[in-house]
Amino acid sequence: MHSLKQINEAFEYINSRINIHPTIGLILGSGLGNLADDILNPTIIRYQEIPYFAQTHAIGHANELVIGELNGKFVIAMKGRFHYYEGYTLDEVTFPVRVMKAIGVKQLIITNACGAVNTNYKPGELMIINDHLNLVGNNPLIGKNDNLLGTRFPDLSNVYDIKLRKLALDIALKLNIPIQQGVYAWWSGPTYETPAEIKMIRTLGADAVGMSTVPEAIIATHAKIKVLGISCLTNMASGILAQPLSHDEVIEVANQVKHQFKHFIKAIIDQMD
Repeated sequence: MHSLKQINEAFEYINSRINIHPTIGLILGSGLGNLADDILNPTIIRYQEIPYFAQTHAIGHANELVIGELNGKFVIAMKGRFHYYEGYTLDEVTFPVRVMKAIGVKQLIITNACGAVNTNYKPGELMIINDHLNLVGNNPLIGKNDNLLGTRFPDLSNVYDIKLRKLALDIALKLNIPIQQGVYAWWSGPTYETPAEIKMIRTLGADAVGMSTVPEAIIATHAKIKVLGISCLTNMASGILAQPLSHDEVIEVANQVKHQFKHFIKAIIDQMD
């Protein structure tokens, strides 16, 4: 686990580049990073400049922190995230969340592009995450715990904050945005799931499946950051339709809904405390 000293080094570097104090964090998933382009008076910091930050090689992800003002709130946005399937440790994947906490982030919106497991869902819809399944067999908190960062045994009964979920649902209804609510299953990737695996995941109670989000949400909860998770359902999961899956399709559908997605997230931020 990264030490408090390393977290503070990264924080001090970022803090030296900004003169605001963001309280809302954003992690932007595949094809959804263009929301960061709407941030006013942005300070853009490349990940390679920040001590101990990794860099993502995933398609549809930049490698930048964008810090500034969005809908009247000071925000810090990850334009691109790190994935377990890239070979990073979960400590590396979640390190930016630790740094956000040091900067002063109290609420975190985590987004992703993922596959629909629930056959009542449609590609292009958004889903508010109300719970998750960790199917990877690993946990970012395994290892020595630093009590200054959080408790040894955190409660995960409300990872996705119920008040933020209600706020997001109310705004979606007001904006006439088709919205689902459901359980997100974390799959390591980089392979897509087999049809049998999707059948298992559905039987276990998941509505969508993807390769991110859960580790960041666990660390945010450990750090007492309130989390709102929103998935863009870009495709039907393996075995539902008679067609192969591709990342190009994921990016294409994410691009189709990006304007609606941006409008939705900005309206949420506008109403956040």
